[in-house]
Amino acid sequence: MSFAEKLTAIMQRPGQDPVAKDDVPWWMKYAGRGLGCVGGFVAIALGVMNCASIVLGQVDCLIGGLWQMVAGFLVILVEAPCCCFFIDFVQNMAEFADRRPYWNRGALYVIIALPAIFLCPSLSSIFGSGLIFTTGVIYGLMALGKKGSRQDMAAMASPPASTPQADHNTTLMEDPDVWRPT
Repeated sequence: MSFAEKLTAIMQRPGQDPVAKDDVPWWMKYAGRGLGCVGGFVAIALGVMNCASIVLGQVDCLIGGLWQMVAGFLVILVEAPCCCFFIDFVQNMAEFADRRPYWNRGALYVIIALPAIFLCPSLSSIFGSGLIFTTGVIYGLMALGKKGSRQDMAAMASPPASTPQADHNTTLMEDPDVWRPT
């Protein structure tokens, strides 16, 4: 058993099919899940720091810090449900999120990361919510799928053989069939 197979067996969720049903590379799946877990914890910690700014009378940073903490907790619920096994509905929510397409999860993470940055544009909210935003970008890239082969991309870039080739050197004024003055 190779190291990658052992890592796959360890990171596998209960009840997950061991054979992948999509063509997303394994490293991208682990990058999204790992960055989501780390980003959630960092967002919670930095959200607490933003909440401490209420001492200086910055109510918008308090609200942004609370939002960032809730967003980080939501990301942890979805990406690492083993960290919240004491909550009843966590496993059901994580399984529901795994059944959804990748672009749904990416859009959710991007949307929940932005309000904290807009409410309190400090370094802690930019970094904490930025990790959640980056996780959403990774899931968005996973939704795009695998890049096509060189032959497929060349076939898509070339015009179909049935359409006549137009002379690109003629302008609108030089071609009498295209434009006729009245």
